[in-house]
Amino acid sequence: MPEDGLISIRSDHTAEATVARIEADLAAKGLTLFAKINHPAEATEAGAASPLATLLLFGGTAADAALMQACQRAGISLPLKAMVWEEGSGTVWLTYSDPAWLARRHAPGPQTEPAAIHAVSAMLRAIARYGTAADCGPSCPRSCGGAEG
Repeated sequence: MPEDGLISIRSDHTAEATVARIEADLAAKGLTLFAKINHPAEATEAGAASPLATLLLFGGTAADAALMQACQRAGISLPLKAMVWEEGSGTVWLTYSDPAWLARRHAPGPQTEPAAIHAVSAMLRAIARYGTAADCGPSCPRSCGGAEG
């Protein structure tokens, strides 16, 4: 588990393509996209500049409930979030919060990770793989858990 609770994966796609792939996979998995925040557009409206970054807020009853069952205070960190961002070199990244870290953050002390937390983690890994990997497309749902998986 990452110390800061964030998992970052380099994308083989442009930022726009990565966002589009993640949106398609969320829809295919029956998850709700609650918001899509384009940080540069928001900054421009405020008269400032911001590096390329798009924040996606999403969830669904099962995903959110799993974290809430681990600890009700986890609701402060929901819905789930993923950010697609581009660093100065042009490398595109996808960053999201590790569900196990969220559960530990909101329920400090000794505890076991329930199977539901592992299921949410696996779902997020599949979404990340589909969104970022060049070799993962709609025709390979078994290997990456992508849009049709």
